[in-house]
Amino acid sequence: MNTDREQTARYTVVIIGAGTGGIAVAASLRRANPGLEIALIEPSDSHYYQPGWTLVGGGQYNINATRRDTASLLPPSTVLINGQATSFMPENKLVGLQDGRRIAYEVLIVAAGIQLNWNAIEGLSETLGHNGVTSNYRRDLAPYTWRCVNEFKGGTAIFTQPGTPIKCAGAPQKALYLSADYFRRQGIKAELYFYSAAGAVFGVPFYAKALDEVMAAYGANTVFNRELVAVDGPNKTATFEHKVDGETQREHVRFDLLHVVPPQGAPDFIRSSTLANEAGWLEVDAATLQHVRHANIFGIGDCTSAPNSKTAAAVKAQVPVVVKNVLSHLKAAPLQARYDGYAACPLTTSAGKVLLAEFSYGGVVTPSLPLDPRQPRRLYWSLKKTWLPYFYWHLLLKGRAVPAIQKKRDFPDQLPSIEP
Repeated sequence: MNTDREQTARYTVVIIGAGTGGIAVAASLRRANPGLEIALIEPSDSHYYQPGWTLVGGGQYNINATRRDTASLLPPSTVLINGQATSFMPENKLVGLQDGRRIAYEVLIVAAGIQLNWNAIEGLSETLGHNGVTSNYRRDLAPYTWRCVNEFKGGTAIFTQPGTPIKCAGAPQKALYLSADYFRRQGIKAELYFYSAAGAVFGVPFYAKALDEVMAAYGANTVFNRELVAVDGPNKTATFEHKVDGETQREHVRFDLLHVVPPQGAPDFIRSSTLANEAGWLEVDAATLQHVRHANIFGIGDCTSAPNSKTAAAVKAQVPVVVKNVLSHLKAAPLQARYDGYAACPLTTSAGKVLLAEFSYGGVVTPSLPLDPRQPRRLYWSLKKTWLPYFYWHLLLKGRAVPAIQKKRDFPDQLPSIEP
C-alpha cells in the first residue's frame, strides 16, 4: 500500500472508515473507474464480520472466522491511511486526523459506523466478561456468551435492548432465542426476560406480531419501556428505569445471566461537527445519501441520519446508490440513484431456523422471495450461517454487484403457524 503521500496529497475520493460500507464502496468505485484515486482512513488493522458474533454467542460459529486483516480486503491501488479521523474542514475539503495530519479530498464518503457507549451504563464496563454479564456486541465477549449459556444450570436470564438506535436491531432478541433454544434442548429451566426500552419487540408491526409468538413459544417475558442504567455484577443485580406519570422510577432485578446491548450513537467526531444533525448523526438526504449542506460529502451505513434499520443488508443496498451518485457528482451531473430504505434482519429463532425480516422506509414489507416472511425457516438458517458470510467476504467487499430481488409483497393479516 502506498503511504508516502498521506501528509500532503489530494485524493479524488477519501473514505472515512474501512468497515463494511467503506470497503464495499471503495471496491465498487474501483470497478466502476479503475483510475480513480481512492484513500481509506482507518485506525484498525482488523476487519470483523460482526453478524457472525451472535452465532458465536449461541455456540454455532467459530469466532476466528469473523476476522480478516483490513489491508488484505482493500481493492488494488487503494491507499490505506492508518489513523483516526477526528475533525472535518468541509470549506477547505480537508479531514483532520488525531496525529495532526490533514487529508485533502474532492469527494468525501463518511462510513464511520456507530459508537458503542458501554460507559453509559453504570458498572457495566467493570463486570463485562465476569459474573455472568456478557454481550455479543463485542468480539472478545461473544465466546463468553456461549460459555455462560453452556454453563447455565437454571435461574433468571435477562436480555436487554437500549432506547437508542442500534446496529442490527434484532440482535438482542437473537441472543435470547439461541439461548432459550439451547436451554430447551438440554431440559434446563430458565426464567427468560426481554427488557427493552422500546414499546414493542420489533419496530415493524408486521414482524413484531410474529416475534411475539416466538417469545411466547419460549415462555419469555417481555418487559417494555425499560432502560438498563446500572449493573452490579458481584451482586448480580440489573437496574432499570421507566416513567410512571412523568416520574422516573427504578427497578432492581436479580439475574443469573445478563446479556447487555449498550446504548449507541454516532461517533463523537461526527456528533461534535458541523456535519451532524441535532441528534448527532451525519445529516444526509435519505434517498441520495448526499450531505444536505455539502454536495461533495456522502454518507453510508450506521453513522448517517437516514431513518433505515442499521444492518449490513442496508449497507449492501446503499452501496450502488452512493457509488452512482459520487460518480455523477464528479461529472457535475444530476444525482439519479435513490435508496428506498431497504434493510434485512435474519432473526435466528433457534439453532436451525431463521425468520428473515426484510423491509423498506415506512415499514413496507419487501421480501426477496414470495414466501411468508413471518415463518421461521430452515432455508434461511443455511442462508444466515453459510451463504451470507460467503457473500460478505467474496462479493460485497469485492464490489461485485448482486441484483436486488426484494420487492413489496402482500400477505394475509392472519399469522402463519409460528414454530421457532
